[in-house]
Amino acid sequence: MAISRRSLLLGTAGASLLANGCQSSLTAAKTEAKGAFPANFPNNELLGPQVGQARLSFNENPYGPAPSAQRMIEYAGKKGAYYPLGASRKLSRMIAERHGLEPENVVISAGSAEALSATALLYGQQGPIVTPRLFFDVTVMYAQRLGLAEIQRVELTSDMNMDLAAIEKQVSAETGLVQLCNPNNPTGIMHDHQSLRRAVQRMSKITTVVIDEAYMELVDEPEKNSCIDMIKESDNIIIARTFSKIYGLAGLRIGYLLAAEETASKIRSAVMSWTSAPALAAAIGCYNDDQFLQYSKSKILMAREMTVDAITNAGFEALPSQTNFIFFKTGKHANDVQAAFKEKNILISGQYMDYSEWSRVSMGRLEDVEQFCSALPEVVASV
Repeated sequence: MAISRRSLLLGTAGASLLANGCQSSLTAAKTEAKGAFPANFPNNELLGPQVGQARLSFNENPYGPAPSAQRMIEYAGKKGAYYPLGASRKLSRMIAERHGLEPENVVISAGSAEALSATALLYGQQGPIVTPRLFFDVTVMYAQRLGLAEIQRVELTSDMNMDLAAIEKQVSAETGLVQLCNPNNPTGIMHDHQSLRRAVQRMSKITTVVIDEAYMELVDEPEKNSCIDMIKESDNIIIARTFSKIYGLAGLRIGYLLAAEETASKIRSAVMSWTSAPALAAAIGCYNDDQFLQYSKSKILMAREMTVDAITNAGFEALPSQTNFIFFKTGKHANDVQAAFKEKNILISGQYMDYSEWSRVSMGRLEDVEQFCSALPEVVASV
């Protein structure tokens, strides 16, 4: 068979494209194996930021803990000689009562991350964990690093949202767990509630679905957009919540999962430690402190509006956020942008996975957010 110069060139080009495609897939796989969240968070002082430092790199509420929580922390310190068994039961009853559940549906843990890690360990052994490509993956990565889970990531949509249709197609009888984060972190996007519910209902008939609602108290209509009521419909639906965000207790480490009684019991048996008395006491003190929650939310929303305005006025893209952080695209490398801000004593996050042109800034005190907004154009221009 005669081989023309054109067919030879086409063959060479095809081989090159194939090689480039394989290289791209390998690069993506290596990136995903490291996880989505930056390993280069700035070093800080022992507890909290340095004096004069704008710490906008973690999704904390610097207005907490509430006075109601602080009083209970002091009380717990005086009772530190005793195991806080009654406190755990009391908090479980309070959480259950709010959501029309029973205490047996509640799993208390050291931050929601501990219970989510236990969930990944349990269900990851049953089959792959299907997730969005970019989300708060620290807990499933924990199970993967121990060799007890395989993660199957599904690309985001072109507008950086979770692709629920593609995620659903990935789910089969062999799937061990589906893990979603709504609103998502680090994108800040909240998925349409009705389409999310329909997808969760269908997937939960096949496998277990966990939804991380760490930021749900910050969205416009929390009760409407939460999926907590769905755990009454299925043993295969788990919801995660935390006191680390709007409650301002990130340093005390307390959160919880909600699930059917049998499912909750299974996860509770795999949680690795007991929650401390000060954390339980603080959560009990502020759980129903509506005045503090409304105050905190108002400050966070003010900061978020300021930040979005500053980002868009500077000509950059900001994703729509229902959280206490903004994911924005500067066109510059995120780690370089982070370093340039750090020179001005402003801490933001670095690169997430291979989304190298996207940065995340969290909402801190208004004066710190103002500092970020004022510095933004000059800092990015200097990179």
